[in-house]
Amino acid sequence: PFIYIESTILQQQFNRVGRVEHGSVALPGVIRSGSIGAESLSMGTMPSAQQQVIMGQMHRGHMPPLSSAQQALMGTINTSMQAVQQAQADLGEVDNLPPLGQDMASKVWIQNKVDESKHEIHSQVDAITAGTASVVNLTAGDPTDTDYTAVGCAITTISSNLTEMSKGVKLLAALIEDDTGGSNDLMGAARNLAGAVSDLLKAVEPASGEPRQTVLSAAGSIGQASGDLLLQIGENESDERFQEVLMILAKAVANAAAMMVLKAKNVAQVADDTVLQNRVIAAATQCALSTSQLVACAKVVSPTISSPVCQEQLIEAGKLVDRSVEGCVQACLSATVDGEMLKQVSSAASVVGQALGDLLEHVCHYASHGEPIGRYDQATDTIMTVTESIFSSMGDAGEMVRQARVLAQATSDLVNAMRSDAEVEVDVDNSKKLLAAAKLLADATARMVEAAKGAAAYPENEDQQQRLREAAEGLRVATNAAAQNAIKKKLINRLENAAKQAAAAATQTIAASQNAATSNKNTAAHQQLVQSCKGVRGSQAQPEDLTTQLALITTSQNFLQPGSKMVTSAKSSVPTVMDQAAAMQLGQCAKNLATSLAELRTVAQKAHEACGPMEIHSALTAVQTLKTELQDAKMAAIDMQLKPLPGESMEQCARDLGSTSKSVGSSMAQLLTCAAQGNEHYTGLAARETAQALKTLAQAARGVAASTTNPQVAASMLDSACDVMEGSAMLIHEAKQALVSPGDAESQQRLAQVAKSVSHSLNNCVNCLPGQKDVDMALRSIGEASKKLLGETLPPSTRSFQEAQSELNQTAADLNQSAGDVVHASRGSSTQLADASGKFSEDFDEFLDAGIEMAGHTQVKDEQIQVIGNLKNISMASSKLLLAAKSLSVDPGAANAKNLLAAAARAVTESINQLITLATQQAPGQKECDNALRELEAVKGMLANPNEPVSNLSYFHCIESVMENSKVLGESMAGISQNCKTGDVPASHTHDAIAEASQLMREAVDDIMVTLNEAASEGGMVGAMVDSIAEAMGRLDEGTSPEPEGSFVDYQTTMVKYSKAIAVTAQEMMTKSVTCPEELGGLASRVTTDYSQLALQGRLAAHTAEPQEIGFQIKADVQELGHGCIFLVQKAGALQITPSDSYTKRELIECARTVTEKVSMVLSALQAGNKGTQACITAASAVSGIIAELDTTIMFASAGTLNAENDESFADHRCVSLQEYSHQHHHARNPRPTPIRIPPPTDPQMTQSQSHSTLPFPTWTKGTPM
Repeated sequence: PFIYIESTILQQQFNRVGRVEHGSVALPGVIRSGSIGAESLSMGTMPSAQQQVIMGQMHRGHMPPLSSAQQALMGTINTSMQAVQQAQADLGEVDNLPPLGQDMASKVWIQNKVDESKHEIHSQVDAITAGTASVVNLTAGDPTDTDYTAVGCAITTISSNLTEMSKGVKLLAALIEDDTGGSNDLMGAARNLAGAVSDLLKAVEPASGEPRQTVLSAAGSIGQASGDLLLQIGENESDERFQEVLMILAKAVANAAAMMVLKAKNVAQVADDTVLQNRVIAAATQCALSTSQLVACAKVVSPTISSPVCQEQLIEAGKLVDRSVEGCVQACLSATVDGEMLKQVSSAASVVGQALGDLLEHVCHYASHGEPIGRYDQATDTIMTVTESIFSSMGDAGEMVRQARVLAQATSDLVNAMRSDAEVEVDVDNSKKLLAAAKLLADATARMVEAAKGAAAYPENEDQQQRLREAAEGLRVATNAAAQNAIKKKLINRLENAAKQAAAAATQTIAASQNAATSNKNTAAHQQLVQSCKGVRGSQAQPEDLTTQLALITTSQNFLQPGSKMVTSAKSSVPTVMDQAAAMQLGQCAKNLATSLAELRTVAQKAHEACGPMEIHSALTAVQTLKTELQDAKMAAIDMQLKPLPGESMEQCARDLGSTSKSVGSSMAQLLTCAAQGNEHYTGLAARETAQALKTLAQAARGVAASTTNPQVAASMLDSACDVMEGSAMLIHEAKQALVSPGDAESQQRLAQVAKSVSHSLNNCVNCLPGQKDVDMALRSIGEASKKLLGETLPPSTRSFQEAQSELNQTAADLNQSAGDVVHASRGSSTQLADASGKFSEDFDEFLDAGIEMAGHTQVKDEQIQVIGNLKNISMASSKLLLAAKSLSVDPGAANAKNLLAAAARAVTESINQLITLATQQAPGQKECDNALRELEAVKGMLANPNEPVSNLSYFHCIESVMENSKVLGESMAGISQNCKTGDVPASHTHDAIAEASQLMREAVDDIMVTLNEAASEGGMVGAMVDSIAEAMGRLDEGTSPEPEGSFVDYQTTMVKYSKAIAVTAQEMMTKSVTCPEELGGLASRVTTDYSQLALQGRLAAHTAEPQEIGFQIKADVQELGHGCIFLVQKAGALQITPSDSYTKRELIECARTVTEKVSMVLSALQAGNKGTQACITAASAVSGIIAELDTTIMFASAGTLNAENDESFADHRCVSLQEYSHQHHHARNPRPTPIRIPPPTDPQMTQSQSHSTLPFPTWTKGTPM
């Protein structure tokens, strides 16, 4: 007998998810002898296998190793966990804000910051809950099919938004701390949310092995914490009733799904096929899991269901339920043919579908804010659509008539609705307006019907079709007029929603860009986001206020450009983000922002068309409000309670005021022009721009007044700003009146007078800035001092000519230095400008006195008049300099301001030079030197600010210009040195110093040339190097060479050194052409320098070579080498421009080989020139030996011991001596040269160490034979 046991285990696994498997675990029985004898055997069947789901945590030891995608997700989770922990630490204390004032502007700033912070926090909580729901949905299926990159993207979205949210919570808590005392509750709610996020991250770790229910519970905790946080900031937009209904509907889906699971279980119990039975059980289980996920997702997103991304996640969870239900139904259909059971399953599935539909309809109803379609909306939309169809159907009379019938019905419905509203309207005036509009619409409808009848009667008549088209256009205009308020309200509501979504998308993009790369943070777009949020909040608070509606339109339009830039920046950064999850988040955010901006652009344009005529009124109201705020700030300043807003500083506010003053002036000029032409649309735009500029001006004026420590300056600034606002309000009012009667002379005159008054107030406002009054005082001082030049006679001189001249030179130098200080101070603080302008006026006064003293020494009347004229020019140039400095300090970013200041400073220097020239004409050369020194002093400041352009030349054109002028500079310095030694003989003791200074200058110029050549060569510019080589070649042929200071051997040794250097560099260039083409520029510069020295030494060597033919040969070979060097340098430049050009590489290698061959020829010529020297040295050695032998012979002869050998006679010895002498003389004149071999160029592919190996050149030293 066998005991048959069958069991099944269903467990969630991380390596795979399989179906229920059945198997036999039968064990053989053991037969033993019975103790009581034979027993009876009963036969039967075991009951069917039973399945039971046991949920629990699987042991970690059973888990397989993580995949690469799971490992990447673990890295993302770890990084996100660190961000969450940092956010928890940051939420320990609120932000520390500086003391804020109680004036209107401070209160407005606080309220704006509160609103902005709330909106950003709401947007970030939306993203956190949506990301949480996404994690729930993405991790619902088989782990092997999970998109872990998408999961990482959702987790990154959660952590990055939590980081940004913590910053906003800290600021908001600091702002509301003094008002409500609820900052502790707010910070606590934020910490709870951070803790819930931490729990979720731990639960979804691939290696955690946590059961599914843990993930769903953690997600539900995030939803609860999110709702609590929104409740603390007062941003819980969805009411409790809605959330209750949402959860009721979600549970209804779960109950219906549970019933369906029971029906599916019944099917599984009667299924005959085990495989089909398991399939039904798995499908039912999946249905139950997806339903539980739907309930969890609903809990998560219910507090933020107003967000489209949260709605999308809930809808996605619903789709998962729908697919699982469908899968369960299909599994049941394949498992049984029992009609009754299948009917029960189908009925249960229908109930689930109905419950799911109710849930999604509830969500969509809230997404549309629960607003029913207005009675005017549908009819108006139909009229607009049908009239477009009529316009496009011209030529088809039948279609036009059919559309006209639809149009008549729609207009009839609209007329009836308007008459009904008029009957119940309490306000008599509104009732009359509705009836009048209805009558106009009815009349237009009647005309359209008559035209349609004519088109129907005469379908081929084009005139009848045109009449119908014109009637339809009139009906369209009448509809717009009749339903204008309804259309406007609808557009504003749509714009509010579009602005909300664009602001939220921008917030998400900022968070994503900061998470991906902090360098992509776009502060300009963030500031526009702030303004957009403010416009949304203001419009929601006062939906019927045209001013707030126009403000919303304006801020929305202003947000489009920086928003588009943010999209472009984000999209361009995505490919460079190495973290795939962060890159996906950034890409998705950029895509959502682009979509939101497209909608915002369309709606803002339509809303602007609807509300545009009220722009002038809105601008006037805004300017009057600014005046009230400034008056309130003045009262706070009197009470010493005016405080700067956070982030404001004196320097920044001063710059803002100066730059905005020009914007106000230009926008007002446009306003005058448009008003004079009677163009209402453009006048409205100009009025809006003027109001915006005035708002910035008022903020800057208040910031300056709050930042200064001088109460008088604060009062003057606020008074002047109030005058600007008052005059601007009058100007806008007069412009509005001028539109009524364009061309009216009296109206135009009033406009001009008011504009002049506003301009005067703007100047007064700017002049109140710190430092500006000091500049004005300096200008007045210069004007007062210059009155001394207006007298007919000059005061008598009290000093000698030499003393007057010395004093004039000293004061001129001081004034020139002060002018430079003014230029420098204009880029610094207001205090620096004040000090520099005061010092400049003092130096000008002293210089003017010295100039008048010098003019008194002039005996010729014409020359005296000329001196006085130059002093007047200096006075004018000095005033222009101070005005230019004042303008630049007020608006550093103004176009051409820096160039104008530099030009004014040069004008001061030039006018001073002209006066000094007149005063020092008796000293030849003195005026030129003084002028040059002053010009050098004037341009020295340019080197202190090398980042400011001083010409329109490009980078490489600048290099060429410096090269050319450096050559001129070197030649000029040589001329100065030479002429100084010849034009002053008594001052010979200064010649050495002049020569040393000239030499140092030449060396400095040479260093500049080398540096510039290298800089130019890096970009492939080798023209200067080619010119340098060509000039060195040309100097070889110059007629008279300089007097040589050494021998041929001296020059020969130096030439060998530079020849070897050129050959080595050429071989190195061959190698670098393959390995490092970017280094060819420096090598080419080295060849140029070495060849220039070689040519110089070659000219001297040729001059000292004997015979003369050798000198000619040396020159010719050096010139041939120069041609080769030119080709090599040119190819190096070409290869740097196109490093991958293989043809240019081959050409460079050939040129390098040619250069090496030319070097061999130069060395051969040098060796040939050394033949006589070598022979003479050999002969001298032989003669010395003979002399020594003769001395020995004389010694033996004197001692009487000299004997002949082998019977030799004196004649024999004489003959041998003559032959030896002849032999030595022949070799001295015709020595045999030793050939010099240059090894062939090495392979460019050789190693770096081989390319720098020493070449086997012969080594010569001075006086050493070759």
